[in-house]
Amino acid sequence: MFKKILVATDASEYSRRALETALDLARKFQAKIELLFVAYTPDAYWGYNSAYTIEVTLEQIEERGQLTLEQTLKGIDVKDVPLERKIMQGHPSTVILEEIINENIDLVVMGSHGYGPIAGAVLGSVSQRVLRKAKCPVLIVK
Repeated sequence: MFKKILVATDASEYSRRALETALDLARKFQAKIELLFVAYTPDAYWGYNSAYTIEVTLEQIEERGQLTLEQTLKGIDVKDVPLERKIMQGHPSTVILEEIINENIDLVVMGSHGYGPIAGAVLGSVSQRVLRKAKCPVLIVK
């Protein structure tokens, strides 16, 4: 049923729970997991250029991404599941939605930050945007 599962992470406890859930599903369906960290860059969303924002080097983005992936995986057994780590930059929901199409993702598993209905509607979280626009099933883990 699921061959490729995307897990978006920010190294929060919610993301770690999402990974554990995805690993259980991957074992059941013999699926692969793509663990994705998206480094948010304001210019990807607002259209700003470096004249308006603080310059962040590619090395800094890569270092932050590696630390985030390591923190997400810390203490979680993944050795029996094929897992690909990816670091990308841009607006997280946009990158995740593009990745679903580009990598033929069958399921997205994401953590929820537990916003209430009013705060969630106002804040428009990444998980809500992905849930609304994804072309595949999305599982939100609390």
